Amino acid sequence: MSESDVRKTVTQALRGLAAEGIDGWPRRTAVLPVVEASPTETTPPGDASALDFVRDDLGECTRCGLHEGRNAIVFGEGNPNAPIVFIGEGPGAEEDRTGRPFVGRAGELLTKMINALGYERSDIYICNIVKCRPPGNRNPLPDEVASCLPFLERQLEAIAPHVVVTLGKPAVSTLLGRDIAITRTRGTWHEWNNIPLMPTFHPAYLLRNYTRETRQAVWDDLRAAKERADELAAIAHA
Repeated sequence: MSESDVRKTVTQALRGLAAEGIDGWPRRTAVLPVVEASPTETTPPGDASALDFVRDDLGECTRCGLHEGRNAIVFGEGNPNAPIVFIGEGPGAEEDRTGRPFVGRAGELLTKMINALGYERSDIYICNIVKCRPPGNRNPLPDEVASCLPFLERQLEAIAPHVVVTLGKPAVSTLLGRDIAITRTRGTWHEWNNIPLMPTFHPAYLLRNYTRETRQAVWDDLRAAKERADELAAIAHA
């Protein structure tokens, strides 16, 4: 039978089925290989393997131009079940050298503030909006933020903290999805995906403006964040 004859035969058969009100038939169920589900879907929040999966997915990222000048990806570090996550703008020179977030001068100040709240760094989680150092420590560009944001969101979903503290204007603007004036917004509660979010000044800003007023403002913000985290932890364990 020629190819044209085959087509005619199939066409006639389909028309006959359509005339009888039949427009299809059950498809055979394909036997698919078993694929292990993503840990971000199956692993309970607070499990380190969920964060490991996000880091593995990030890989040796080349999704934006920041990779061209970096020494190391600064993914984030801390407790996978952290009550509070601190989020900054991007790595600086020391962070780029070590691959760890907030270990330069601003990081030393942040660590002191964390300790003053009664935490160790290992109790909380610290990361940045972008994972590679912007040249000259400039603010991350929109395309750079867009490349990193899905990984930051997955980090937060994996940790499921009680509270997020954003450090500086770029961090809060990114998570809230609009341009934020940090001087007017710091100290006021917001939400990201139903997680309470407290914006405050970046430690680098404090180092440049180390006044009693700015120090008190940040301390008030961080104390409020800890109180809210403690309240939510008590409710969760009730």
